[in-house]
Amino acid sequence: MKYSEVWDLDVFFKGGSSSPELRTHLDNVKEKINVVKENIDIFDIPTSVNESQEVFRLIELVKDTAVNLRQAGAVIGCYLAADTTDKKALLLQGEVGALGAEFQTVMLKFQQKLAKVDSDVWAKLMESTELNEFSFVLNEWREEVAIKLSEEEESLITALSVDGYHSWGQLYDQLVADIKVKVEVDGEVKELSVGQASNLSSSQHAAVRKESFEKLEVAWKDKEEFFATTLNHLAGFRLAVYEKRGWNSVLKEPLLRNRMSEDTLNAMWGAIGANKEPFVNYLNVKAEMLGTEKMNWYDLEAPVTESTKTMPYQEGAEFILKHFGEFGSELESFSRMAFEDSWIEAEDRANKRPGGFCTGMPMSEQSRIFMTYSGSMSNVATLAHELGHAFHSYVLRPVHWLNRGYAMGVAETASTFAEMIVADAAVKAAETKEEKIALLEDKIQRSVAFFMNIHARFLFETRFYEERRKGIVSAARLNTLMEEAQREAYGDALDTTHPHFWASKLHFYITQVPFYNFPYTFGYLFSLSIYAKALEEGAGFEEKYMALLRDTAVMTVEELAMKHLGEDITQEAFWAKGVALCVKDVEEFLELTAEEG
Repeated sequence: MKYSEVWDLDVFFKGGSSSPELRTHLDNVKEKINVVKENIDIFDIPTSVNESQEVFRLIELVKDTAVNLRQAGAVIGCYLAADTTDKKALLLQGEVGALGAEFQTVMLKFQQKLAKVDSDVWAKLMESTELNEFSFVLNEWREEVAIKLSEEEESLITALSVDGYHSWGQLYDQLVADIKVKVEVDGEVKELSVGQASNLSSSQHAAVRKESFEKLEVAWKDKEEFFATTLNHLAGFRLAVYEKRGWNSVLKEPLLRNRMSEDTLNAMWGAIGANKEPFVNYLNVKAEMLGTEKMNWYDLEAPVTESTKTMPYQEGAEFILKHFGEFGSELESFSRMAFEDSWIEAEDRANKRPGGFCTGMPMSEQSRIFMTYSGSMSNVATLAHELGHAFHSYVLRPVHWLNRGYAMGVAETASTFAEMIVADAAVKAAETKEEKIALLEDKIQRSVAFFMNIHARFLFETRFYEERRKGIVSAARLNTLMEEAQREAYGDALDTTHPHFWASKLHFYITQVPFYNFPYTFGYLFSLSIYAKALEEGAGFEEKYMALLRDTAVMTVEELAMKHLGEDITQEAFWAKGVALCVKDVEEFLELTAEEG
């Protein structure tokens, strides 16, 4: 079967952003929010365990509204990602944002009322048949309400955030959508979007890589004042809210959202910081192989052999399915369905936003995957990565909606696990030494990304927020902060850096998730431990893996690791084991390339 490279969104609402079905759906969502609001307004704070059924009824009412709202938001987000010039979708995104803020305010009132329940009554409610399965999430609600402002103040923040916070993130998307660069590819000058030009970072031709990087750098510099203003106001809004709540650390919200302790975060970065030397050695050797003294930023993703494989989309899909099948039948059959039912938008064309993502359509129990596929092994890995996200959602289908809200760190665990299956199997199946070097190097590139690139983002963002507390941070200063973070994170292995990376990386501008960086590294190293267990236990492990995924939204990451892996992840020793597995790849690469030399 030939798989489509364009996704099917008509199965949800026919007619794209002008769909009458979507218009009706949004009107219904508005009505549903009003009904939930009316019910929560008259909901009395429970005074006995006998009221557990009423709490459950409200949870079901909230669930129905939430999945309808999420479905609309996800589909509209897909319209905009696939065509950044879709003005109608942009207006609809604003409408959904306003509905989301309204619903968030209603939810806050519900949570505030539950937080006022007497502790003895609450304990009995959590033991009741109706509410026991939701106890982790409901307790989490109570704890979060306790460290936030009053209902009126939090409602005001939510209302003001529509135009004073989230709109800055949307402005960033529009700024990027307008950027086009002209690059010579295969003897022809082409006008490319940011996503298309970024894909050239893995081109076999050094001149193409350098030109696309330099042209993009000029484009970012040209608009740097706009990007700096946007980033400053996003951070300023966030910091103002934190100050009012009495939160002193900018990491408080991201750690809460990721259900992670600061001890775990520090242990992870500590283990990585202590083991960077092999990766610096790898970068130095790669630079030599590319004919330079030190590594240039635009060469980080460069292929190191002439026989670097490229795979057309169809071939890439079959490659993924073959290796997924070697891990487990559930992952393979699910992914085949995703390809056959056109869940994936992969076409390489203009006016698509950069990057890749997976989004869930909860009413339909489906997902949609977005990327720009140009045939590199890195693209194949990205596709496997996003399928891992989709599989996570698929596995959670038997779980109640309230227990599906997993954090980003564990979300990235499922995706990087899927990516690892493909990358590792590809290395083992290599037919020639040259092919093995290329595939091994592709794997190591990911380790470098998670241990160095993500670390640079974390260092930059932490330092930027500290400076932003004192006032506006200029574009020139942002460039300096980014360059310093990159040199530190890469162990001084870089010759040229990417000073405007802060402007080019969408993740800094996503308002829903602060510090959209360290969870990637967490997911990568956490999934390495799971992968090691999978190799140890063989074919029967898929069922245990799925059990772990089903628990990702109902416990902290520390509890998850202890229950399913028997590991204490607040200790550096856990993370060092994962890093050591990546170092083995580097050692093998250095050995093979030394033989080549």
